[in-house]
Amino acid sequence: MNNENPRRIALNILIDIEENKAFSNITINKYLRKSNVTALDRRFISQLVYGVLENKIYLDYIIKNLSKTKMKKIRIEILNILRLGLYQIIFLQKVPDSAAVNESVKLAKKVNFRLSGFVNGILRSYLRVKDRISFPNYDENPISFLSVKYSHPEWLVKKWLNDYGLEFTEKLLEANNKSPNLTVRANTLKISREALIKKLNEEGISCRKGNLAREALIVESMNNSLDKLDSFNKGLFQVQDESSMLVSHILDPLEGEFIIDVCSAPGGKSTHIAQLMNNKGRILSRDIHRHKLDLVKANSRRLGITIIESEQYNALKLDDNLIGLADKVLVDAPCSGFGIIRRKPEIKYLKEPKDIIELSKLQIEILKVSSKYVKNGGILIYSTCTIQDEENEKIIRKFLEENGEFTLIDIKDDLPHNIRPEEKYLQLYPHISNTDGFFICKMKKVE
Repeated sequence: MNNENPRRIALNILIDIEENKAFSNITINKYLRKSNVTALDRRFISQLVYGVLENKIYLDYIIKNLSKTKMKKIRIEILNILRLGLYQIIFLQKVPDSAAVNESVKLAKKVNFRLSGFVNGILRSYLRVKDRISFPNYDENPISFLSVKYSHPEWLVKKWLNDYGLEFTEKLLEANNKSPNLTVRANTLKISREALIKKLNEEGISCRKGNLAREALIVESMNNSLDKLDSFNKGLFQVQDESSMLVSHILDPLEGEFIIDVCSAPGGKSTHIAQLMNNKGRILSRDIHRHKLDLVKANSRRLGITIIESEQYNALKLDDNLIGLADKVLVDAPCSGFGIIRRKPEIKYLKEPKDIIELSKLQIEILKVSSKYVKNGGILIYSTCTIQDEENEKIIRKFLEENGEFTLIDIKDDLPHNIRPEEKYLQLYPHISNTDGFFICKMKKVE
């Protein structure tokens, strides 16, 4: 793939994501590792892929209105070339319309020569009639209007309108289509946050202190990939969103404690917990997928952490050998991921209402099993990267009703002063906190 056209690479990534239901961030990294494109082209490729994914319903609505061929009959590679072309015309002012059309046609000729005329016709037709395309009317059908404008499926828009109301939902939808902050956690086992800022500046990375976590740095600009930096390879930092960092602070791990992270991969929270423990104590990091545990091991080695034991294990299965032994247990449960749509926009197209029901059943069972490992007086943390009530508050409410030995703890004292949740637990939203959407709840096992 060396020296490939960046648009061709973006096309290959989009096809891979769609055909294999792959995660965008992983797929982008996979393709970029194989290519010899410049740093500028790498950014362009990422911009194209995320731009198309963020706006796919909107782009498809336009294609549907302009094409005589039904959407289901348009070949996947041609459909994605059209999406790429329209995205550049509509959203990228630095790309001239003529260039967007010509490059899309060139791409089509390489992929399927006989359909290049179809691509040319659709894109040029859009340029002629773009002001006359009829979109859903806000007053007549707000669900369809919001779904098309912000490219979220109608069932999800309808649900959020019912849960949050119109103003909140529109701000949430808008925030989901914005680029998130790139945030890193200073590894205070090796370097202070202030010293890391200086080190990163020397490596061409401009950054500032985070807003919520004392180890957080927000990257504002960079001349190189973070994983190529000397500071990264020496384990001076870990990429992690501030919302995720708050989980470990709310857990409040202490030196010498035994802590279990039941769904730990790729290890961001486990390594942060070890950091807060000054690498003194014992952490058992488990996950059902062995290949993901390799990431936990690799991150631990790079960060200089020695107290993490990684183990492949199904969190739904009770381990009799651990009952009542853990000082603290973290359940960062599998979830719909609707709090991280900004990072993985494909999530909003992959999930369906039935998935939420199935996930909630899985979450409550994992929580019940994991709670058995907490010793008397110990702490149980439940967290997700979603904003769905069915996966968050309702799970906790049900768990506490069925497990009277646990009580809810108010986490306000564990949080920075600029966060004051109305409830004892914490629910973050992208458009309010400018972080990932995250839920964190703290419970104590009473004797």
